[in-house]
Amino acid sequence: ALQRTSGPEAGSWGWLQFNNEPWEASDSVYYGAALAALAVGSTSAAYRDQPSVQAGLARLRDYLLRTYPAQPLLNRIDLLWAAQNLPGLIPPSMQHAVIEQLWEGQRTDGGWNTAALMPGWKRRDGTAQARESDGYATGLISLVLQQAGVAPQDPRLQRALGWLRRHQSFWNGGWSAESLNRRRGLRAGTVGHFMDDAATAFAVMALTRAAQPAPAALGARLSAPLRH
Repeated sequence: ALQRTSGPEAGSWGWLQFNNEPWEASDSVYYGAALAALAVGSTSAAYRDQPSVQAGLARLRDYLLRTYPAQPLLNRIDLLWAAQNLPGLIPPSMQHAVIEQLWEGQRTDGGWNTAALMPGWKRRDGTAQARESDGYATGLISLVLQQAGVAPQDPRLQRALGWLRRHQSFWNGGWSAESLNRRRGLRAGTVGHFMDDAATAFAVMALTRAAQPAPAALGARLSAPLRH
């Protein structure tokens, strides 16, 4: 009922805009739309087949495809994730292209850096973005690549999972990632834990997924059509 039906953002929903990446900036509308697709893909076929849902899903898919060229890689990762829950959401060629971009950006230590996924973003306090691999980017990407059907034995994936295993904090059990919006010290308060919380969640999800049976072959997963 709240989905936009007209204007340049038709197919999406209203979203928070506090000029904070990665969830509350002008491009975060796309992130919210990708989450909606992920949610719809988690429902039953009986729900998705309802005419009203199909109409909304068609608007959502149009928005995701129409505004895709302007999205940073971080948003494209979220779309790739959603496409695994909702087969046919985007063409297989788009999914393969995102996967190749991710492999190209993997660092020699096996991880990824969040700031590198949106290179045009600047911190408000003028400090330089962190450049080392972090738990948020590495955890999210490791999870999504597995769900996209990357073989468990792929050495690049094994390097990523190895990075996660090596970088769990010995004193609090979590994983860390720095803010994209300002430099925060050790006494950052609850706000400063947002990125660490997200990093820990995705690291746990990625490592848990790695301990489960291998997913279906990528080719079979990408070929299923989306009814709309």
